[in-house]
Parts: sequence; C-alpha cells; structure tokens
Amino acid sequence: MKKTNKRHEEHEEHADESWLLPYSDLMTLLLALFITLFSMSSVDAKKFEEMSQALSSALNGGTGVLDHTSSYQTDSSMDLGKNTNPAKNQNTVTDAALAKKEQEDLEKLKKQLDDYIDKNGLTKQLDTKLNQSQLMITIADNALFASGAANVKPEAKVLAKNISRMLEQFPSYDVIVTGHTDNMPISNNEYTDNWDLSSDRALNFLKIVLQNSNLDPSKFTPSGFGEYHPVASNSTAEGRAQNRRVEISIIRKYTTDTKTINSN
Repeated sequence: MKKTNKRHEEHEEHADESWLLPYSDLMTLLLALFITLFSMSSVDAKKFEEMSQALSSALNGGTGVLDHTSSYQTDSSMDLGKNTNPAKNQNTVTDAALAKKEQEDLEKLKKQLDDYIDKNGLTKQLDTKLNQSQLMITIADNALFASGAANVKPEAKVLAKNISRMLEQFPSYDVIVTGHTDNMPISNNEYTDNWDLSSDRALNFLKIVLQNSNLDPSKFTPSGFGEYHPVASNSTAEGRAQNRRVEISIIRKYTTDTKTINSN
C-alpha cells in the first residue's frame, strides 16, 4: 500500500504556466505604448528624458537609439524660447549701433542748424525739431517768398545754399521738401489754387538746394500739401502765418529709444 501511494505522488499533474510568457510580453508592450502616448502629450524636456530612459530599460536594458534621442531632445528643448540664430543676434547688434550713429549724426546736424539760426537772428523764421521719425527744419514762407509767389527771394537763396552744405555731410539720408499754405483762396494770374502754389514753392526751394553738386538728387523729393496740413488755426492771422511754411524733413532709417530732442 505504501508503495502504491508513493508512485501516485510522483505522477501527480502540475498546472500549466506557459501562458505567463506571452502575458508578460504583452504587458511590456502596453507599458511602452502608454509611455509613448504620454510623451506625445507633453513637451516637458525632463519628463521626456525620464520616459526615454524607462522605455529603453524596459525594451533592451537601457541601451539603444532612445538614449541618444532623449539627450538630443533635452538639449533642443532647453533652447526653446532662446535666440539660437547667431546671424539674427549680429543683425540686432548692428542695427542698434547704426541707430546710435544715426542719432549722433542728426543731433550734430541739428546743432549746426540751431547755431546758424542763432548767429543770423532767424529764430522767428526757422525752427528745428528732432523726433523718432525725422529731423525737420521749418521755414516761414515770408523768409523765402513774397506773398502769393513761389520765386525764392534773393536773400533766401543764401539760406538754401547753407542748408545744402550742411546736408552734404550726411549724404545717405532721404530728404522731403514740402510746401504748405493757409486756407485763404489764392487769386492771381499765376496760380489758381493753393495746391499749385505750395508745390511750386517746395520745388523752387529744392532746386536751389540741389545746385550743390555733392548732393544726390535721387535722395530728395518735393511735395505740395496746400492748406491741408495746418499746424495752427486758420481763424487768426498769427495761425495762418504759422501754416504758410516750407518743411525740410531728413528721414530716419532706424528707430531708436534714445530720448528725442524737441527744442525750439
């Protein structure tokens, strides 16, 4: 009897556990899938690196292409939001330097003009203003022209030539010469409206400036605005006198945060 029981124990059947192998492989693949999906929903460099390391370890013991990918992605992500373009950085520095040089040039020209105005007692007839778009020279019409006329007075030609010599020092700037009138209708045999008068005044003054052969005419533009850009009210004689003017605008090429100059 004892012998029979022993034989029965030796041949006792065991449970089949072979299903554990494909099950464990399936769990590993699912883990890899969930980690990958998680990484796609986040751009956090640190989390991506942790995910890559975990996935590499799960699949091949921590070695493989993902190790290199995580390192590359981390470095790239750390640079997000930073300017990594050396050429762009250089252009920014260059523009800032050019803007500073331009500011210095226009301040120098303004000082020369102001000194000329003071020296020749022209403070009531000429004015300069420097702002972030231009250096503007404003000349009262009675300093240049007779009433209702566009021919430059002989004594005003000296002023035009002196201004041209100052502009000669800064040949790269675009210059716009504009004529302005008040709103009083013009009535003479030469002009039928203020448009024509303002245009001719700007052009005639500019022609004298450009007698200086050292200036490039392609940098200069004449324009007539008539009565439509007043700087004062046309309801008074004083306001109308301010509106009758010629403006010479030296146009900036660069913007700058430098404190603007607006002295009279």
